Amino acid sequence: MVGAILLALVLLLVFFPWDVLRGPINRYVTEKTGRKFEITRHLDVGLGFRNITVKLDGIEFANPEWARQPYLVKAERAEVTLRIWPLLAQRVVIPRLALYSPAVGLQMEEDGRKTWALGKDTSDSSTTPTIGLVQVDSGSIDFLAKHLGVDLQADLDFDTSRGALPLNYRIKGRYQRQPLSAEGRTGNVLQLNAVGQPPFPLEIDAVAGATRLKASGTVAELATLDGVDAKFDLKGQSLGDLYGLLGVALPETSPYAISGTVGMQAKKWDVKDLKGKLGLSDIDGQLQFDQAQKVPTLSGRLHSKVMDMDDLGPLIGLPPTKRSANAIEGVAPPPSIDQVKKRQRDANAKVLPTATLDLERLRAMNADVTYVADRIRNVHELPLDKGSVHVVLKDSVLTLDPLDLGIASGRVGGSVRIDASAKPSDIRAAVQIRNMQLNRMIPKVETLKTSLGKLDGQINLSGKGNSVASWLGDASGDVSLLTGRGKFSNLLLEFMGLDGGEIIKFIMEGDHNVTLRCAAVAFDVNKGVAVGRTLVFDTEDTVFNAAGKVDLGRESMDLVIKQQPKDMSILAFRTPLVIGGTFASPKGGVEAGPLAARGVAALALGALNPLLALAATIETGPGEDVDCKDVLAQAKQPSSGTPAAAGASKAKKQ
Repeated sequence: MVGAILLALVLLLVFFPWDVLRGPINRYVTEKTGRKFEITRHLDVGLGFRNITVKLDGIEFANPEWARQPYLVKAERAEVTLRIWPLLAQRVVIPRLALYSPAVGLQMEEDGRKTWALGKDTSDSSTTPTIGLVQVDSGSIDFLAKHLGVDLQADLDFDTSRGALPLNYRIKGRYQRQPLSAEGRTGNVLQLNAVGQPPFPLEIDAVAGATRLKASGTVAELATLDGVDAKFDLKGQSLGDLYGLLGVALPETSPYAISGTVGMQAKKWDVKDLKGKLGLSDIDGQLQFDQAQKVPTLSGRLHSKVMDMDDLGPLIGLPPTKRSANAIEGVAPPPSIDQVKKRQRDANAKVLPTATLDLERLRAMNADVTYVADRIRNVHELPLDKGSVHVVLKDSVLTLDPLDLGIASGRVGGSVRIDASAKPSDIRAAVQIRNMQLNRMIPKVETLKTSLGKLDGQINLSGKGNSVASWLGDASGDVSLLTGRGKFSNLLLEFMGLDGGEIIKFIMEGDHNVTLRCAAVAFDVNKGVAVGRTLVFDTEDTVFNAAGKVDLGRESMDLVIKQQPKDMSILAFRTPLVIGGTFASPKGGVEAGPLAARGVAALALGALNPLLALAATIETGPGEDVDCKDVLAQAKQPSSGTPAAAGASKAKKQ
């Protein structure tokens, strides 16, 4: 008897005319959600022990009134698999959802409202269904999230003849407030939150702003991008653009093209076999980006066999050079530094980089990345040989420590610290210069035919600012550059000394080298004003002493150079040289007073006898050798009261 009753119950459920419940279900869902729900043609239900499969022939489910699209979903047919037991707890779990010719309208607002929340309160996340597998044939999807800068429309096209990737998609719109277009293929079943299912294949070719991504591989879950395993090609105008697109705070760079493999498990991205070009430089290495931590962390090692100096400008806020801007095929070149300068054409324009430090990026993540360049080329006036830097970003504090550069057969090393938690940022730099060969520093000056001495020095500066220009305009500290004995062209020296007789002699008899005894250039810097502490250039022929200041904030110069020859000469119109103007438009000249006095004397004597006019140009040579040891020692010591090395030393300790 019991068996017969159970059999009858099963037969009733199997052959139950579910369609008679269409009306009640339509009214019930409409009442519970506060928006119109309608099964337009036919309803059928398949029962199981764990799941219910609901087949809907024609479905229209309206969106809330505040949404842009009228329907959350409107489809010719739909199949919805529902877990039975979560329904008892008023949770909707959909292991599988199949939509045929759907039009889907998804929208979310900054206050938390979502069109796919199924309760009357669309900001209540508990009413959002959990969806596993989604199967879609030809249709369209509209997604809007204004507060995130996302406005996308996707068209879908299903064709079984395409094999393992039968679903074509085309996307257009805006992503992170940048124009986006994408197309690609995927498997016929998308896994939003599927557990225990094999990954599904995916191909994408996307362009967002100036960034282009091509990738192919597999993805386990679309909702979190978990289980990514793909090969990619990425190119664009600057790696810095990826912050808005992917949330990874990378520095500004020249145009780039890189490729590699990427995997993601449990919010940990792993980029391997990375290789490509940053402007004119090659790049390889590996990176990890861990989003599972409270503050996302980027780590890894990067390496260049050859790094081109033209690619360093964007790192400090300068536009790339023309060569670097046009280095990557298929990437529209950004404005080059030459183009920017042509637009400015202003004698008062800033020369120091004014690009603002992006504090939001420094606060958005932590980092621990090492970069090494085996060789550095195209160094123009700065002969860099090799370099490496260890970059650490932690709790909004960025340190470059150690910073190690091989320059002109010598070394520049030290550290830089930027505390972005301060407003404006607190920036400290401590740099030491050792054994740089001066003849390699200025190889294009043909008259410097023999080697000069070796250059040593130090730069200790600290200040506040949000750009290189604003920091230097506020910086305090000291700068010193020192060199010992060497040789260089006497002809260049005589031009600097305005010695007409010596110039004529060398033009007639040929150039000769003269011995440099020592040279020292040292400034005390206080709130952006660099005052000359020791400015001496001593040769066996002439002593040059300078005085004055350089205003880093205003980018102006006011220096006077006095020459004291050590030999007798005629046709000497020596008078102090004056260097002024701005960094953008420097001006050089002579002090008119002393030169005018010699000119008047020459005219007066010439009126008596033309040969006597030469007497006014005779230089008796009052200059004397300086005490080089004392000069170099003074140059190394900042003046008392200068707030110099304290700030920079902290950069080294912390």
